[in-house]
Amino acid sequence: MLKKILHWLLTLIYKVEVKGLDNYEKAGDRVLIISNHTSFLDPLLLGVFLPDNITFAINTHISERWWIKPFLGLSHVFPLDPTQPLSLKALINHLQNDTKTVIFPEGRITVTGSLMKIYDGTGMIADKSEASILPVRIHGAEYTHFSRLRNIVRLRLFPKITIQILPHTKIAANPELKGKSRRKYCGHVLTDLMSEMIFATSHYQQTIFSALLEARTIHGGRHTVVEDMERKPLSYNTLITRSIAIGNALINITQPGENVGVFLPNSSKTLNVVLGLQLHGRIPAMLNFSTGSAGMTSACKTAQIKTVLTSRRFIEMAKLNVDADALATQLNLVYLEDLAKSISAVDKIQALIQCKTANYWYNHLSISSDSPAVVLFTSGTEGEPKGVVLSHSNILANLNQVKSRISFNAQDVVLNFLPMFHSFGFTVGTMLPILNGMTTFFYPSPLHYSVIPEVAYDIGATIMFGTNTFLAAYGKKAHAYDFYNLRYVVAGAEKLQDSTRDLWADKFGIRLLEGYGATETSPVTSVNTPMDYKAGTVGRFMPEMQYQLQAIPGIEDAGQLHVYGPNIMHGYLLSDNPGKLVPPESIYGKGWYDTGDIVNVDEDNFISIRGRSKRFAKVSGEMVSLTAVESHAVKAWPDALHAATSLPDPKKGEIVILLTTQKSANSKQLSDSCPGVHAISLPRKIIVVDKIPVLATGKVNYPEVTKLATEKLN
Repeated sequence: MLKKILHWLLTLIYKVEVKGLDNYEKAGDRVLIISNHTSFLDPLLLGVFLPDNITFAINTHISERWWIKPFLGLSHVFPLDPTQPLSLKALINHLQNDTKTVIFPEGRITVTGSLMKIYDGTGMIADKSEASILPVRIHGAEYTHFSRLRNIVRLRLFPKITIQILPHTKIAANPELKGKSRRKYCGHVLTDLMSEMIFATSHYQQTIFSALLEARTIHGGRHTVVEDMERKPLSYNTLITRSIAIGNALINITQPGENVGVFLPNSSKTLNVVLGLQLHGRIPAMLNFSTGSAGMTSACKTAQIKTVLTSRRFIEMAKLNVDADALATQLNLVYLEDLAKSISAVDKIQALIQCKTANYWYNHLSISSDSPAVVLFTSGTEGEPKGVVLSHSNILANLNQVKSRISFNAQDVVLNFLPMFHSFGFTVGTMLPILNGMTTFFYPSPLHYSVIPEVAYDIGATIMFGTNTFLAAYGKKAHAYDFYNLRYVVAGAEKLQDSTRDLWADKFGIRLLEGYGATETSPVTSVNTPMDYKAGTVGRFMPEMQYQLQAIPGIEDAGQLHVYGPNIMHGYLLSDNPGKLVPPESIYGKGWYDTGDIVNVDEDNFISIRGRSKRFAKVSGEMVSLTAVESHAVKAWPDALHAATSLPDPKKGEIVILLTTQKSANSKQLSDSCPGVHAISLPRKIIVVDKIPVLATGKVNYPEVTKLATEKLN
């Protein structure tokens, strides 16, 4: 009777919804139910809403507290002391009697809002008892006053609570694994299972704008999420209102499904334009203005862009008048200043009303989560730029994949200096913060090496994303206290050098988290995290990502990486067939993406990059990694910049050339600093240059490197 009353009361107060009860029935009789731990309500919720008289394995210390004792009578309680082997053994014996037992593998209520450390003991219990593991996700209870997230998230009296039951599984450990190694393996499997549960139950099958409305509901309309160099913070309500106003104005000059060029810098106004276009089913195509008018014109032809949105103030400050004039001869250039004049006071009032009522009318718009959300252009390091079309669900899936592995909250401040035309800057630097209650601070250029550390200090940045080139430069220029508030610094887009990692660790006490990805993967494929970290690697694959390694002749213990998952792009737009979407496909089938990278994946699923398949030279029949050549150069001259390329050679097939900014660099210095390295893995020629050509994203511009090397040798 008490259980029925509590069921009725909790349903009334929290609108509790249980999903996947059929998975509960299919799990069998011997079941270990694992759940995330969001609040003090969790045992009560599971005890009331799960069928049967289940057992709760509760920490002995917790079970003795006065406030929990009245509820212990609702179910059978198994007091568990994780530090005592006999206690774990007793629980294993209990499970072997074909019981259903709930355990919280984190061992404590979350104080971050994300998953906490997962204890290996739970994995061992599942393994030894041979029980089915039934993952259960509790969502919503973390926003109640029964959680431990006060002053971290916005707590509410009666948030909706969802209990989602996933299909059961079992731990299939190798019989040869024994002792501590087996326990560690089982714990690792359970950790992955928990993070995959968080991702699988996330709401990524929606549009970016609906996710924005969802974030406003969670964090509140007055919560600040955007700021730029104008130092005028925008709340969710203001961001949504302005985006609606701009979106309404753009209806008259664009068509549904049209790719619309965005020729703008990092700023809150650019974000308004992007969201305004997406609101009405237009697709923002982010133009890389660092490629000049020729590169932008090529991109516009590939994506069949007729209208480009820009700003007179931006063009004048960035001195891009010549490029803008060249574009204007072939396209319709629309200036935001003129667009703003067309928005009347009545239009603004209408946008304000639409903002307040968006939760009611937006979902009636026929925009699918699988429809294109943005077109980003590759840097063109392998020829003509390609348009990469990412859907709404691609981007939201990738954000939720990252969220399932790294904890962040509404108190975080992201300093985003990576341009929005770069996938790292668009998805991770922009969409991740605004859709999760964090504040993103837009800075227009990553090249201001002395200014950016000052900005980080001024705004109290807690999260920063960058490339090795930029992070190395900031590290050298910054005061030792500029990054005092940073919790995470994630490096991607190019190899993180040991010298950069050591500089940040020694000078700032910050461990750089290296990740890996591509525009085609939205972009995060893998990343090191505070809980899963291995120096020299780029981390582990994101949840629900599959991979295959294609064997490459001449390369051992590594292969060419092909990936598949919900974050893989919608498709390409190619210059030889403008406007036609080409879905991803590789030798492993449709939907697979061939990264072109040669990688090693170890027994713990950590990825080590050996280099791009196109960045291997075949010297006298041997495969030589140009990335490895650069690493040798960094070891010899850590304070200089280096780039390796290869040129045809009639005798050896190819020869390796190293460009370096190290004055008086020579082959003897390099070979002396790399004892044991075979001569074939060192450059045939070393060319000293004043600077290494780089792209606006911080990556080395290898076509220009090859061109420069050819010129220097001729």
